[in-house]
Amino acid sequence: MEFRMNYVSFYVIQVDGKGDDLHKQYKHFQTMDYEEYSDSALKEFLDGELKKIVNRKVERHPRSEQVPTKLGHFIVEPGHELDSNPNYNVFRRAQVAQSKEEFYQVSEMFVDAYVDASAIRGGAFLVISATLEKYFDEPFIFLLKCDFEPKVASISDESTLIRSVEMAITTKNMKSIQYPYMPEKGMLEPNELKIHQASHARYFEDFLKFVAYGESMPEIQKTQVKSMVQEHVQETFEEDSEELKQFEEDLEIWEASEKRELKERLTTEQVVEATSQMVEENPEIELNMKIGETTVKGKLADYGEDIHLAKVNGRYVLLIESDFIQFDKGVSPIEFQKPNELQDIMNHIMNKERSY
Repeated sequence: MEFRMNYVSFYVIQVDGKGDDLHKQYKHFQTMDYEEYSDSALKEFLDGELKKIVNRKVERHPRSEQVPTKLGHFIVEPGHELDSNPNYNVFRRAQVAQSKEEFYQVSEMFVDAYVDASAIRGGAFLVISATLEKYFDEPFIFLLKCDFEPKVASISDESTLIRSVEMAITTKNMKSIQYPYMPEKGMLEPNELKIHQASHARYFEDFLKFVAYGESMPEIQKTQVKSMVQEHVQETFEEDSEELKQFEEDLEIWEASEKRELKERLTTEQVVEATSQMVEENPEIELNMKIGETTVKGKLADYGEDIHLAKVNGRYVLLIESDFIQFDKGVSPIEFQKPNELQDIMNHIMNKERSY
């Protein structure tokens, strides 16, 4: 997968001070065409990086909010075309640029938007137009942000031995934006772009104000569960009743909480039906729960089939069926136990509860 570099604009961004004394500025060093780039030191620095960016995997609905690579889409109101989105228009102008001067003018729009963002860091900012000639005629646009490498030294002469190199840059933890997104070789999504930032900070995506990102699977699942429970409760309580108002307040607290306790609102049949609908859409949904001090991780698809939740004398009991038990760390005598019959265990639990 070889790219032909059409144009590259190179900037250095400096950020000094903090709070009210924060000062941000940038300097344009050079905009190069194909011939100038081929003879520059930048070629060796960037060789292979665009291929890595394009090949980097991304999930449309990631498993968590804090993933390094996200898929974004241009926000477009219903009934409007892509060119109603200001961010799309800048990327499009960069794609169709026919000269160094034209590409430089568009690059200024990108770097201006980045520097105006609320939280940015100093480093090198590159705007690139590169064509994957084997598959497409139109170029990809890449925005790259490389950090400064602190305390870099290079070999000097016999007297000084080494010298400090100011403002050295590195591709380590490089942030990138690729437009358009290529889900497979030879296929493009003109309304989508791919963004990568190794840190959990969102500052590199925040300067594209008219780009939105797909919900994570946990957020989608939370929305599904909330809708299901709301539907059930609205059938149970009368409209405008105090019980309904209290439940809606409780649901808001539940939605905002990271750690949530069992609410005991739905029957087992209702829960199994709801989970089966979620699993049908995504068979790999995980089930994570903590009962007492014990953490349980499994698949939601197994709930109601191999994983069962019960209550005995006011206490919770979790039952897990399996054809085998495997041990990893923490060797214990349990590895040699001959399991008791389930009824014996239940009798033990009930007798233990009666003694309280």
